[in-house]
This record gives sequence, structure tokens and C-alpha cells, in this order.
Amino acid sequence: METKYIFVTGGVVSSLGKGIISSSLARLLLARGYRVTIQKFDPYINVDPGTLNPYEHGECYVTVDGHEADLDLGHYERFTNTPTTRANNVTTGRIYQSVIDKERRGDYLGKTVQIIPHITDEIKRNVKLLGNTGKFDFVITEIGGTVGDIESTPYLEAVRQLRWELGKNALCVHLTYVPYLRAAKELKTKPTQHSVKLLQQVGIQPDILVLRTEKDVPAGMRRKVAQFCNVDPEAVIQSIDVPTIYQVPLTMHEQHLDDIVLRKMGLEPKGEPNLEAWNRFLTKLSSATKEVTIGLVGKYVELQDAYKSINESLFQAATYLDRKLNLVYIHSEKLTDANAEEKLKGMDGVIIAPGFGQRGIEGKFCAIKWCRENDVPTFGICLGMQCMVIEYARNVLGLEDANSTEMDTHTPHNVIDLMEEQKSISNMGGTMRLGAFACRLLPQSRVAKAYGATEISERHRHRFEFNDEYRERFEQGGMKCVGENPDTHLVEVVEIPEKRWFIGTQYHPEYQSTVLHPNPLFLDFVKAAIAYGEEKNA
Repeated sequence: METKYIFVTGGVVSSLGKGIISSSLARLLLARGYRVTIQKFDPYINVDPGTLNPYEHGECYVTVDGHEADLDLGHYERFTNTPTTRANNVTTGRIYQSVIDKERRGDYLGKTVQIIPHITDEIKRNVKLLGNTGKFDFVITEIGGTVGDIESTPYLEAVRQLRWELGKNALCVHLTYVPYLRAAKELKTKPTQHSVKLLQQVGIQPDILVLRTEKDVPAGMRRKVAQFCNVDPEAVIQSIDVPTIYQVPLTMHEQHLDDIVLRKMGLEPKGEPNLEAWNRFLTKLSSATKEVTIGLVGKYVELQDAYKSINESLFQAATYLDRKLNLVYIHSEKLTDANAEEKLKGMDGVIIAPGFGQRGIEGKFCAIKWCRENDVPTFGICLGMQCMVIEYARNVLGLEDANSTEMDTHTPHNVIDLMEEQKSISNMGGTMRLGAFACRLLPQSRVAKAYGATEISERHRHRFEFNDEYRERFEQGGMKCVGENPDTHLVEVVEIPEKRWFIGTQYHPEYQSTVLHPNPLFLDFVKAAIAYGEEKNA
């Protein structure tokens, strides 16, 4: 069949959950046997979110091919169980950079380069890139921001053109907000009507409306919205708050979103989507009664999106192990040796979060020291692993001033150092060690047993690494280097075998944890935390 394109736009306010609706629709279509991928178009001028502060943009996600991407791509992968690439996330910065590069090469033959047609043509080319591979039946394209934003205008114009060019093979789903005014005790549809009018003004008529709401929108009100917005009444669907985002595919299917999409695109729905494995996960989620308490030590803990993939990986692992996750955020800037016991003693397991820079680093050392001395299951990721190495060097190996050259360029014991290939790099964006790399694990190590394999592949995002000159000293001192890159011999995993569970990974295992395939290392860590919690409370 010809590739079909679904565009998801948003109105009224941002952060309504376009990514979750896109992911849920993709899950339903996949469950019907179609080949589906999702892409995100972000209207900011950064070439990618790699240089953005988490306070600005939440977590930076990394694709298998080493592209720094929007956190929505994490949702796409967790819902679809399909790896994403550079083609799945495009920014205005990348679009303009590509057009300017073509202009400099003379590709436009002296023509004046304009937003229409040159920018819109480049957007359209990127929209169809995945479809042209022949690998997908459906390409779902989420347009970032909201209708009416100046930044989104070229994208909406490109969508308008594609709707005409593709005919039945294109469809627009518009997600909009229906607020509940507590004082008047009323739901209000006027913002929805206005956002659809704005969409119509740029030449796009939505085929399906999804009403984001905290309260049930009555059938009569949905009919009114349909009438005002020129949409079929059955194609006005509500997305009401649910306890977990993973229930959204079911609420969308209950309202026949997948059936409506297929029929509007000239395909007859056959039978029901196969959601057996998905429902098993949700059954486990709803039936869990006992808790597992995990402490996450980081400097961005006030931001729920800064550690999104870690949070979801822990949540998935706890669910599969029949536990409710009680995730406790612990601000590393507020941690000291004096208060570490008070803040950490209630934890069944502790995650030392990734990050960059000096801020909050000493608190991470305090947390690691307390956890190591009290034998609490501890998992360090990226900078978290590097902090484990530094703390061990200082407090066990006696290298008092040990540090990373990221924090102290003059440290006498640079146990963590800048990677050799990074030393000549001056540009910050897209220049780290990024994407999936092979890792060889020591057969008898705890980490190899967790994976059930000695050859694995995980994704990276870092500039600094374990300094191999110190490897022997660490090995003799009790911290083992149990995972390394087979080509470069970079140390990827450290562990202390004599501890219950004390493992640090230079890579980010959270990027490859999905609902249907939770990452084995997170499963093993949470299993160890549950065992420790039961032992502690016995």
C-alpha cells in the first residue's frame, strides 16, 4: 500500500500531550499489523536540543544513530518498541541550515531563496523522507507548538500543501483544550472553536478533533464542537485524564480513533487490534499493591521531565516485578555527609543521575559514600558512574584529590578524563560520543547475568571517560571494570562485586527501555532494591 501521512497539530496551549496521542495512535495501528513510525517537527531554531538546558526543554533523548532529540521521541519508542533515528526529529534550525547550505552551493540557480517555496519544500522533503524508504505504511508527524505561533507557520503551510498533494493519503488530527471553569462549574469549548478557526485560516481543515480535558465532555457538547468546527460528530474524541499515560491507547480505541483514521484514509478496519501484551502490562500495573522506594539523586529534581526516560524505565521495571514505584527525588545540592543518612535511609535503592558540570556534584559523592558504606543497591548512570569512580578513588583508594577534569582541570588524579577524540573539539552541539555502541561484558559479572548476555549495545551521550591508566589500581582495590567497548577498550561498566548491587554504566540504558521490552539492567536493579527492602523490613 502507499504510505499514508497523519499530521498531529495542537491548539490553545502547549504541553497538551500531542506526543502521547501520536504514540497511542501508533500503538493501535501497530497492533493492527501496520508498519508505523512517528516524527516530531520542532519550531525552535536550535539545530537540535543537545545544547538546551533541561530547564528549557526537559530531557535530551538520544537516538540509535547518535542524534540528540526531543524527549517526545522517548515516548514514541516506549509506546511503539521501534528505534528512532535522526529522520524522526527535525527542527527549524536544521531546515534553515539545509536550505542555506544548498543556497551556498548554488543549488537554487541564482533564485531568491524564500520561505515559500524553499523552506516549505525542505519541510515537505523531510516529512516524506521516512515514507519514501518503503518501510512504513503510516508516518505520523507531530508539529510542535500551537496553531497561531509565528514559529509554526511554515510547518502548517507545508502541511496544507501536502494535504492537497497527497489527497486521501493525508489526514489531520487536531488536539485542543477544553478548560473547566471551577467558579462557573462549566466546561468551555470556545478556545477549541478559536484554535480550529486559526487552523482553517491557514487552509487546514482538521479531520479528527481530540479534546484534552480534565472532566468528561458530554455527548451534546461534542456534537456542538463538531458543528462549529466542520468535523464529523463521531470524529470528535475526548482525551480525559487517566492514572497513567499507558492507558491512553485503550481510551482512544474505546472511542474508535484507529477505526476512524483507517476509514478516513480509505482502509476498512478488520477485527480488533492485538493489545494482549500491552494489557498484561496494565493488569500488572493496576494489581500491584506493595511499593518499592527508589531515591533519584540529581540536580534537576524539581523538573519532572529532566529525567523522563529514567523515571519511565524504573516505572516499567517496578510494574513487571509487581510493585508500585515510589520515586523520591533528592536534590544533590542539598545533600551533605551530615544529612545523607536522614535523606537516604528510607530508600530500597538509589539512582545517581546523569548530568553535566560542577553544580550538585559534591552531594552525589556524599550519596554514593553513604550507599556504598551501608550496602544499599546503587545505580550510577553516565556522570553518576563517573561520580562512583571518583568517590571510590578518594575514600577507598586514598587518592584524596581525585576528580574529573570536567570539574577540575588541574586535579593530580584525573580518574575521569576528556576522551582523546574530544580534545580538539570546539563546537558544543552534536560533538559528544553519541548513539549506540557495542559493549563486551565480563561473563561472571553481575551486569552480564542481568542482561543474560556478554555482547550488548547501548546508547551514549558523554565527553569524559574512565581513565584507563588507573584501571589496575581500581581492580586491585575492589572496583571491577566489567564492561568495555570491544574496539576502543573504553571502560563502560564498573561494579563492586562484594556489594549487594553497586553498578555504574557510562552508557544510558534508559534510552532503550520500552513498555514491551523493559531494560534488563533496570529490572535487575529494581529486583535487588525489592530484596533489600524486604530484608530491611523483615
